[in-house]
Amino acid sequence: MIRIGSAARIFSDTQMSRSIRRRDFLIAAAAASGTAYLNMSSARAFGLGQAVSLDPNFHVFLAFGQSNMEGFPGIEAQDKTGVDPRFRMLAAVDFADLGRQKGEWYTASPPLCRSTTGLCPADYFGRTMVARLPETITVGVINVAVAGCRIELFDKDAYQSYAASAASWMKDIITQYGGNPYQRLIDMAKLAQQKGVIKGILLHQGESNANDTKWPAKVGKIYRDLITDLNLEAGKVPLLAGETVNADQQGATASMNTIIADLPKVVPNSYVISSKGCESRNDHLHFTPAGYREFGKRYAEAMLRFV
Repeated sequence: MIRIGSAARIFSDTQMSRSIRRRDFLIAAAAASGTAYLNMSSARAFGLGQAVSLDPNFHVFLAFGQSNMEGFPGIEAQDKTGVDPRFRMLAAVDFADLGRQKGEWYTASPPLCRSTTGLCPADYFGRTMVARLPETITVGVINVAVAGCRIELFDKDAYQSYAASAASWMKDIITQYGGNPYQRLIDMAKLAQQKGVIKGILLHQGESNANDTKWPAKVGKIYRDLITDLNLEAGKVPLLAGETVNADQQGATASMNTIIADLPKVVPNSYVISSKGCESRNDHLHFTPAGYREFGKRYAEAMLRFV
């Protein structure tokens, strides 16, 4: 069963429909002297800001949020192998320990966020996507996340005041993103647009905004900023937002899920991913590796309806 309504759209592993046909890409002509024409050196495709020199079969997804999108530290042996080379990650920071450089693409072996982070929903999102899509399709992810942060850190008009008052350990993470995680996400996304097509956005955040009824509106602003700054078309770039640890796992912020459920009221092309049954750690805030695997698959099942 898929619940799609004015109040919420919630997906779980048993709730997916794949009835929506694959969408054709759009090549938009540039306009000159009031007359549209196509200039192969400057025309834009797949939205308003993605160049025609890119590969339309390279599907890129942006991921952002707090610690659960980072991935709680700890990667099990089973997750370190078997990554299809069609699943790629763009390093948003230098991974000195792994020899990865910011702005370069690599096979998406975890960690995907920073060298000290762990398995996250984006891992099995990407693995599931490439397993289910034709072999001609490559999937890339860009993960910019900051443990413990409020959603305000990704508001380009509000992040400075929030970051200034952050704990020193959080400031250290923010510094790795040049002091502005939102702008780093934009910069990496624009770099990715030189090679592929941005197809969707993944969000997991809310624990630090627990009981904040303005959260959907705050997320809506960030989503609109991303769409504008990357010259995308909102109708073609769905936003998937995952629930915090569910009440069935005694989630410490499970009450936030009723607020997350209101996101589709603010962002029409947004969908809530259920965390029900996704195993949590003893802190009841973070998921176990098994929980991240299942959660990532659910994100993928939802996104597969649109690509």
